[in-house]
Amino acid sequence: MDLNYSPEDLEFRMATRRWLETNVPRGELGTLEERKAWHRRLYDAGYVGMGWPKEYSGRGASPMQQAIVADEMARVSAPAPINGLGIGFIGPTIIVHGTDWQKQRYLKKILTAEEIWCQLYSEPNSGSDLASLRTRAEDQGDHFLVNGQKIWTSSGHIADWGILLARTDPGVPKHKGISCFLFNMRQPGVEVRPLRQITGGAEFNEVFMTGARAEKADLIGRLGQGWEIAQTTLGYERGANSLGRVTRYSQAFEQLVKAVKTLHRGGRALAEDPVVRAKLGKIYTELEVQRYAALRVLSALTKGESPGAASSITKLSYSEFEKRYFETAQEILGPYGQVTAGLPAGEILEVDSSSGVRSTWYQPLA
Repeated sequence: MDLNYSPEDLEFRMATRRWLETNVPRGELGTLEERKAWHRRLYDAGYVGMGWPKEYSGRGASPMQQAIVADEMARVSAPAPINGLGIGFIGPTIIVHGTDWQKQRYLKKILTAEEIWCQLYSEPNSGSDLASLRTRAEDQGDHFLVNGQKIWTSSGHIADWGILLARTDPGVPKHKGISCFLFNMRQPGVEVRPLRQITGGAEFNEVFMTGARAEKADLIGRLGQGWEIAQTTLGYERGANSLGRVTRYSQAFEQLVKAVKTLHRGGRALAEDPVVRAKLGKIYTELEVQRYAALRVLSALTKGESPGAASSITKLSYSEFEKRYFETAQEILGPYGQVTAGLPAGEILEVDSSSGVRSTWYQPLA
């Protein structure tokens, strides 16, 4: 793709910047309804599902325009849209493999976040070997009866629908006996249990399905085509969604830069330490590599090409980068890195180089 800005791109950037500066929430979005309301404002302004075809309520935007919006949202630390799984790869999978009825029924409500989606793939004993999954979907004539368990289900506790992989034919090789369904999470027979993390949060969940239903109309593709469809889904997840991850990393980096300007050690800001500055420069360079890798995959998808192995490479790359980034941030901030978010704006905390946080007194910034 051409990474030079055209006059139209520059005009689009300024329009996006003006809109965000006027509309970005000034406080934290504390509830699901507040996040949905912000999402809807982004959607109404044309900043959600930008790469989706216009016939499915998308914008048909170029990769450069999508990158510009990601940059501008990171610049002002704008909250991300909700329903990232639905917009990033479940919706695009429906566009590729879904029936006309499925597209009409589900796509618009994914974009508007009227319905939140999750991914029902991984199981307790089927993680890296996904084809060994044991959740069953048995044909009952007018519907499929679903029994099984899924794990590590992001957003499962708030999801209305999920994209489900289940075994429909146990008598064939494991990759060939899997089918893909659009699955109602709000029905009897579905139990979602949060997985509490060491941080105190519960982003991931276990999902138990006991005598639940998957409707015949919600089968994606052909019976037994689930493994092939999963490759489409994972290609979008690892590729098209990677630019959104870069936006979140950029926002985190901006917060780190603010922190090193605010925190003082030995009477001077951490940002004045040449070692700290070198580490920040390394992070920034790696972040730019992630951004251009995401743009390369996004460009291929926009042209209708399969991302192929590039999507898996991108997944591995940003997973390793994320670990390096947060390790480096902790090295820079020391013990105070665990509580930086609690520092009031415009104040300084003195940090002792030998013992970490020395005291709790503050000084106003000059």
